[in-house]
Amino acid sequence: MLDDVEAVVLVGGKGTRLRPLTLSAPKPMLPTAGVPFLAHLLSRIRAAGVRRVVLGTSYLAETFSDYFGDGKPLDLEIEYVVEDEPLGTGGGIRNVYKHLTAPDVLVFNGDVLCGTDLTAVVDTHRRTKAEATLHLVRVQDPRAFGCVPTDDDGRVTAFLEKTEDPPTDQINAGCYVFRREVIESIPEGRPVSVERETFPGLLEAVPACPGTSTPPTGATWAPRSTWSRARPTWSAAWRPRPRCPAPPASRSRSTARRSTTPRACSAAPSSAATCASARAPGSRVRCCSTAPSSRTTPVS
Repeated sequence: MLDDVEAVVLVGGKGTRLRPLTLSAPKPMLPTAGVPFLAHLLSRIRAAGVRRVVLGTSYLAETFSDYFGDGKPLDLEIEYVVEDEPLGTGGGIRNVYKHLTAPDVLVFNGDVLCGTDLTAVVDTHRRTKAEATLHLVRVQDPRAFGCVPTDDDGRVTAFLEKTEDPPTDQINAGCYVFRREVIESIPEGRPVSVERETFPGLLEAVPACPGTSTPPTGATWAPRSTWSRARPTWSAAWRPRPRCPAPPASRSRSTARRSTTPRACSAAPSSAATCASARAPGSRVRCCSTAPSSRTTPVS
């Protein structure tokens, strides 16, 4: 159990790529399977044993506190820290530093849901005595993402931008563990990118030390970056009942009208068809039955 670990969830983004859906609600608050997307992430955090969560908010900040309150319905203690100006991922993490007390802090992007074993992530972080640890996933086409190569011991060797010829299929899954003092070292009061500044800076400043990756877990990874691309993952996981086939166009109007009478659908659920949709070229999501392997990687 991770009762000695705190969690930070970054939920300050405006979600411009999902407009107009995000004009009235932040991206992590869009409904997914009947509840806000963020509720699924918070439930996973609590299931891992974490009790205290700090939400780094900015855009429509009151939406989060109005819905989740103090966190008691989720058996969590939730605190809200508002950014007056957008500070980026690294700046958002630094902005909540004064509200953290635990020596190790889990950090999540609030629009990504990972099915990884959070206890294993923290165990790897502590066993390797890393300054920061990243959860990585493998994707079929890494050209759409920045990639993160590692050595044979699981140590990160570089953080690379998008390229047409990536050296690895490993990408950052948006789940980290930081030592609290590393968060303190992030520049305060200005926008900072954790991917472009904080992590590359650690590689330059921190002497290398051995680190071991956790074995692949087969965890699912679903970024909430585009509404249409996120849907196949949920349809594969929840397996909704298929609709009855539409009547053929050649039928007469009276026959077609009669065919709308409610009846049992003879179409059998087809997980293979759902998975094929989730594996469409360029898709940023993977379904449960074809989930990419994942690994937890220390930045030492």
